[in-house]
Amino acid sequence: MHPVSTGSTSTRLLLPSLRGYRRPWLGRDVVAGLVLSALLVPQGMAYAELAGLPPVTGLYTSILCLVAYALVGPSRILVLGPDSALGPMIAATILPLLGAQGDPVRAVLLASALAVATGLLMLAAGLGKLGYVADLLSKPTILGYLTGLAVTILVGQLPKLLGFSVDSDSFLGDVAATARGIAGGEVLLPAAAIGVLSLIVILVLDRFLPTLPNVLVAVVVAMVVSVAAGLEARGVSVIGTLPEGLPSFHVPVLALQDLSVITVGAVGIALVALADTISTSTSFAERTDEEVDGNREMIGIGVANIGAGLFQGFPVSTSASRTAVAESAGAKTQVTGLVGALLIALMLVAFPSLLAPLPQPTLAAIVVAAALSLTDVPATRRLRKQSRGDFVVFLAAFLGVTLLGVLPGIVIAIVVSVGTVFARLWRPYTTTLGRAEGVPGLHDRTMYPDAAIVPGCTVYRFDAPLIFANAGTFRHDVLRLAAAEPKPQWIVVAAEPMTDVDTSAADMLEDLVLDLDEAGIELHLAELKDRVRAKVDRFGLRHPIPADRFHPTVNDAVRDFRRETGADWQRPSRGDDLRADDGTAS
Repeated sequence: MHPVSTGSTSTRLLLPSLRGYRRPWLGRDVVAGLVLSALLVPQGMAYAELAGLPPVTGLYTSILCLVAYALVGPSRILVLGPDSALGPMIAATILPLLGAQGDPVRAVLLASALAVATGLLMLAAGLGKLGYVADLLSKPTILGYLTGLAVTILVGQLPKLLGFSVDSDSFLGDVAATARGIAGGEVLLPAAAIGVLSLIVILVLDRFLPTLPNVLVAVVVAMVVSVAAGLEARGVSVIGTLPEGLPSFHVPVLALQDLSVITVGAVGIALVALADTISTSTSFAERTDEEVDGNREMIGIGVANIGAGLFQGFPVSTSASRTAVAESAGAKTQVTGLVGALLIALMLVAFPSLLAPLPQPTLAAIVVAAALSLTDVPATRRLRKQSRGDFVVFLAAFLGVTLLGVLPGIVIAIVVSVGTVFARLWRPYTTTLGRAEGVPGLHDRTMYPDAAIVPGCTVYRFDAPLIFANAGTFRHDVLRLAAAEPKPQWIVVAAEPMTDVDTSAADMLEDLVLDLDEAGIELHLAELKDRVRAKVDRFGLRHPIPADRFHPTVNDAVRDFRRETGADWQRPSRGDDLRADDGTAS
């Protein structure tokens, strides 16, 4: 995997993807743009409705984000646009601010402000070289969040797919209302038929003919059926003629009391969009042997969001599916996105009624298909088998999204991710080491229970930086080893994994050395990094650890003990501790 760089890899600020452009690429970029626009139009409108906005805003958003990212984005073929993962987050942010009226003009204003706020956050983070913040969301967290999001989207879109509506503001409420609607006969059969047909077309083509533009085929089929069967006259909602013309420039200005809600939503959206962008750009960069610049990606997607927000758009992210379509169609640079934006603009100016007969249930089918793509059942099963702790993280993120809502869910996901890191620092893996037959060096005695030891010399490994959070754990383990029978003469700490020591831990080490000395036991440190030792020296301990207690390697420390005491290697007895914590994992 190519590394994510946090430093700038390009000095060119505008059109970086066009550096070294070759004339033969133009034809491929244009063809890829034509193909891409056929996907961008229906998906843009569908995801706009998912966000609680008029369908045309999805087209406005697509135009501006494609142009803006082409100007400053570092990736050659990454495609930005409205995203199924962000739609519920946008809706969860703006709907509480709309009140009972649900004014679409105010909804667009709020969504535009949200896009600008998201863009400013990402732009500031990119300029501040904070590309690493995407790491706040671990893989199990993202998997749980996206699975919860998929379930939430499916439940929310099912009534629209079947031709009726529900009034609820929670996942469980949506489930109950949808069940009541189906049981009460509210399903509109023509709407349900075209919605299910559209979904089947998308899924079947995706499964058996993945090279075909499945969404475009479903849209064409749905419009043909809509006109031929007169679905609008049968009560099926259709898109209708879109507003003619391009979006106008408008700075979204909000009341002060709305800004706090918008800011909270923007933080969550920025984190999800960044994590999605980094993972998608990394996977596609591997195919072209490019390096991903996390900070430049943040700047690119930040500018794209600001551009969309200033022209009646909403927050955007990267799309792996649309990027894959562009790549398979032969895209070489962001000229593909510019061609796609030009075609969408041309449709709005010259052919605003082109999609008028498109049924609304077909848009719901597009969203449902996108939601299904967010789930990864094999990865979930694998996670459950691989790690109970990571699966608990997955469940926490999943339940947070489904039971508490999208925005609380992303907060829970971040807290769980950070909490998992802290827990592993607080209670790191610890073990004692021995010499296994036929394997060079010293090794974990949990894995090699018959590994030989030197009586009187306990080798202890602490797999974490030594900081305030785990200093107590370290002290407890060492004192437990010191209290073993027979009592050790030396406790050698295999300190290579200890990449840092803070002042609290250094004070603990000072006191621990003194306590062990009083008990006739020496604490030695082997393989402690020079930088960490120098840091401890700078703390100016009142009772510094004697210089002869530091050893270049663990083998050197054991050899010095054997030379001093005459002890030799022997097989452990049943009473010997394998671990510092009753033989169980920390």
